[in-house]
Amino acid sequence: MKFRTILLTTGAALTAGVAFAGSHGDLGECENCANKITLVSWGGAYQASQTKAYAEPYMELFPDVEIVWDESSPEAVAKLRAMNEAGNITWDLVDVEAADAIRLCDEGLAMEIDADEVLAPANDGTPASDDFGDMLVSDCFIPQIVFSTTFGYRTDMVPDGAEPPNSACAVFDIETYPGKRALNKQPIANMEWALLCDGVPYDEVYELLETEEGQNRALAKLDTIKDETIWWSAAAEPIQLLADGEIFMGSSYNGRLFSGIVEQNQPIGMAWNWQMFDLDGWVIPDGLPEDRLNRVLHFVKFATDTQRLADQAKYISYGPARQSSAPLVGQHAELGIDMAPHMPTDPNNAEDTFVNNYGWWADYRDDLDAKFQAWLAQ
Repeated sequence: MKFRTILLTTGAALTAGVAFAGSHGDLGECENCANKITLVSWGGAYQASQTKAYAEPYMELFPDVEIVWDESSPEAVAKLRAMNEAGNITWDLVDVEAADAIRLCDEGLAMEIDADEVLAPANDGTPASDDFGDMLVSDCFIPQIVFSTTFGYRTDMVPDGAEPPNSACAVFDIETYPGKRALNKQPIANMEWALLCDGVPYDEVYELLETEEGQNRALAKLDTIKDETIWWSAAAEPIQLLADGEIFMGSSYNGRLFSGIVEQNQPIGMAWNWQMFDLDGWVIPDGLPEDRLNRVLHFVKFATDTQRLADQAKYISYGPARQSSAPLVGQHAELGIDMAPHMPTDPNNAEDTFVNNYGWWADYRDDLDAKFQAWLAQ
């Protein structure tokens, strides 16, 4: 797969950890621009990394601009649909996963962009379209990071005589690893893991998941741990559950787990095998007034340059989505630790990986959301 190749190449570059000062360029003042911008994201450690890498430096250059954060990305699709229907778009730039970006673009709720016009070129002048490459999965998508959904576990709760879990499939092994689990309250990743860990070959998972038989098989596998599972909807929840010792094992975003392990010094280990790779980035809501759109485009040009994407990876263990940024990532900006071993794209963490088929989920998400929530309510 092209996507898999790019991820591993990025990981190799991160391993090199080459330091490079780079240049953010001189944007100049923003003509006919609003002085307030509302950014929508996920809260927690991820939003903090965006604040440090993008928002604070931008406001230092342009002190008259106010940046307001909204932590509604988990409900971005539904809320943008409602705003569009009401004719009142209150958001300016929205952080979403790739599958949701495709859905929003297909529905005309996100603005199509010319990558080479809207996004910053690489430091050496390489056009954005070449530098981001296959990460540009939609005409509306502005890629930021490569991340993964994977599993953390309490290192002090591993049963005597048992090996620490190293795979997503361990979540289904109640006998070896007793205790409560935590899973995201949505079908993405859970359905794929259920089939994969029930013996379905990797390259047949989505084909089977298109069928009622495959969907029922996935839910039947999840039934085996349903009574032992706490279902989370906010990304901070599984980290807190692990920190409190309320669960043995839980799925989360690798950057959140990094924060719990390295920044909070919690007794948490990572089970990397069959981590679910995905992309995350911005979309611009369609139909913004001219002054707000001008401000958004000005900010996006600043926030997508080579150094800025590398800077975000200095605060959280997500790989930058443009190739030229990878060699610029070295140590954590505050802790001074090498970030490469903590990246999902590092070859040591990418032995068995599952690449999220975001195009597939864009087509099937609404139907499977309804089926999954009905199953949860049973």
